Amino acid sequence: MKILRALRMERCIGCYSCSLACSRLVHKTMSWERAGIRIHSAGGLSTGFSAQVCLACSPAPCAAVCPTGALIQRKGGGVMFKKNLCIKCGECAAACPVDAILMDRENGLPVMCIHCGQCVSFCPQECLEMVEIDDEKGPTS
Repeated sequence: MKILRALRMERCIGCYSCSLACSRLVHKTMSWERAGIRIHSAGGLSTGFSAQVCLACSPAPCAAVCPTGALIQRKGGGVMFKKNLCIKCGECAAACPVDAILMDRENGLPVMCIHCGQCVSFCPQECLEMVEIDDEKGPTS
């Protein structure tokens, strides 16, 4: 299994192509608030950028607090999201240790990285990559 990692953020130019790709291809919209990966500036173009993305925790605190089972722990880390079970309570977002889950203001559903890799090819600076993980031990690089 593979998970998304932002391993070379020193290369990031803040184009937000990855966020837009996620929003469009995964969440079927063009909204900054519906992207599983969010890019933040440290204060300007010369100070660098960081990527806010799911770390694929194992065990995942977000899944542990979900009262309906809408978030299910993936083997090796991260979660699967069952939209039809979600009651929009926001417990998952509150439990995320890296603030990588955003509650959509329009529909009330959580937005998070699902480690699909759709964003990777849209990064012109090759900041992102899918990393193979050992299901038992977690990320291998």
